[in-house]
Amino acid sequence: MHSGDRGSESFGALLRFFRERAGMTQEGLAKHVGYSKSQVAMVERGERSPKGRFVEIADDVLGAQGALLVLAEKEFGKGGLRPWTEDYLAEEMKASAVHVYQTHLIPGSIQTEAYARAVFTSNRCPTLDDAEVERRVASRLKRQQLFTRKPTPTISYVLEESVLTRPLGGAATLKEQLHHILRFGELRHVEIQVMPHHRQDHAGLAGRMSLLETADRHQLAYVEGHRGGYFVSDQPDVGDLFGKYGILRAQALTPEESARLIEEVAGKL
Repeated sequence: MHSGDRGSESFGALLRFFRERAGMTQEGLAKHVGYSKSQVAMVERGERSPKGRFVEIADDVLGAQGALLVLAEKEFGKGGLRPWTEDYLAEEMKASAVHVYQTHLIPGSIQTEAYARAVFTSNRCPTLDDAEVERRVASRLKRQQLFTRKPTPTISYVLEESVLTRPLGGAATLKEQLHHILRFGELRHVEIQVMPHHRQDHAGLAGRMSLLETADRHQLAYVEGHRGGYFVSDQPDVGDLFGKYGILRAQALTPEESARLIEEVAGKL
């Protein structure tokens, strides 16, 4: 846990007091605020600060009459509640292992500048202004420090074959991106695999996921949707996701077969 994201034991205790007084479980509160049960538990233990509209929604549904809002402002400051995506990026940059399954796009950590810009300019609701697009592109490219930092992390990707053929940004952008992937795949600590179209079914049909192992081998999973993402750290859920990913890797093409397929696709562009 990075120190900049430390929660507050005082806020967590007050949140728990109002939740229990309202007769609501952690799971029940999680549904209201759009988080997982494990996230609510971590906030209550003071291990994470609340994000987004967590405090505002919790204060309302628990009948705290502004008490949670006042304490949150004192403990975390105005505007200091960062989105869960930033939490994930902080964890990713210090993880001992990173494993990603992607269904629609090239994973952000291995995107080229042109491909990343195409991703952010394709957003339509809401449409990002030019300054925000450039800020996000720069942030995305910075993630590639993951591959050169010490200690060296173990990194793997499983990509759906459709990701390799969607011409986001145009043929030239995609071709550059595919060659970029191949260069990453040549690194000794990186393995990139492709899930082929012809596979009738596989373990990842429920959607994309990012899995992390911390330096002390603690496992975290990050699942993202339209309204943001959330961490999964409780068992058996996190174990199930790691199990699914292991099956995915066994069902996908080998790294060598995957590289040949990527080269073939790039050669046709």
